[in-house]
Amino acid sequence: MPPSHFQRWVMRPIANQLRQGTSPEKLAWSVSLGLTLGIFPIMGSTSLVCFAVGHLLRLNQPVLHLFKTFTYPLHLALILVFIRLGQHLNGVPPIPFSIPQLLTRFKESPAQFASDFGMAALHGIEAWAISVIFLIPLFYFVSLPVLRKLLGKVRAEST
Repeated sequence: MPPSHFQRWVMRPIANQLRQGTSPEKLAWSVSLGLTLGIFPIMGSTSLVCFAVGHLLRLNQPVLHLFKTFTYPLHLALILVFIRLGQHLNGVPPIPFSIPQLLTRFKESPAQFASDFGMAALHGIEAWAISVIFLIPLFYFVSLPVLRKLLGKVRAEST
């Protein structure tokens, strides 16, 4: 029976990383940070953020970006959630997010638009930063036993 897409595109590459000597702990950090950086609330920035953090922490870039990619639908869904949560935390009234209204505001005053939505972006980043305090350890401690078990299977196959 041919391997499933999950086997082919997720499990096999991770198993290959384990065969090459990458530790389950290092891969768990890559998984955890890929999932949390993948929901960073600024559209179009997650790949750059993942690359920079992965480079600084010497994480496994392919695994980091694989799990960042899995979060894309969640990333889109959470941008407004993080912005609203950040606005709430800062006691700021919500900025309307209707597309026609956004276009009108941009045409009226690009500088004011950048000021208003720049602060909204900062509020979103603030809420995201608070959430990752909990998400990074959660994803790490959930993925680590799975990766250790996979390492055991990889070692058993090679003997």
